[in-house]
Amino acid sequence: MVCPKCQSLRDQVIDSRLIEEGKVIRRRRECLGCHHRFTTYEELHPQKLRVSKKDGRVEDFDPSLIHAALEKACEKRPVSHEQLDRLVKEISRSLHELDEREVTSRQIGETIMNKLREEDEVAYVRYASVYRQFNVATDFVREVQNLHPVAS
Repeated sequence: MVCPKCQSLRDQVIDSRLIEEGKVIRRRRECLGCHHRFTTYEELHPQKLRVSKKDGRVEDFDPSLIHAALEKACEKRPVSHEQLDRLVKEISRSLHELDEREVTSRQIGETIMNKLREEDEVAYVRYASVYRQFNVATDFVREVQNLHPVAS
């Protein structure tokens, strides 16, 4: 690792710690040339994910689009920015765990709905109404009934 102070390539690791649930390694290093201490972070970069759209186009996966959709669905709901960020990370991780280079927009939509259903039912119904293109009020009623089926 190049020392940010003297540009030497000789250093030693003096401390390593797992952070972010073991997905990142934080290393404290000391330059053997100038004794400057600095920190590096090591993490696995998943392969680039592509999204196959309904109209046949293929685009790069963009988590900011998921974040925007979640923000809209959770507007005026008791869902914090930290919760939204966590949901985006969980959804992205779920899609990368499919171990495919290309996912469909449908897979993304269904994953978002599953996560929203667990987080906030009102936000879930809002998202579902756009994603599933509800046209009449009975579509909303049916979706809410699916959330809480009545036992016979």
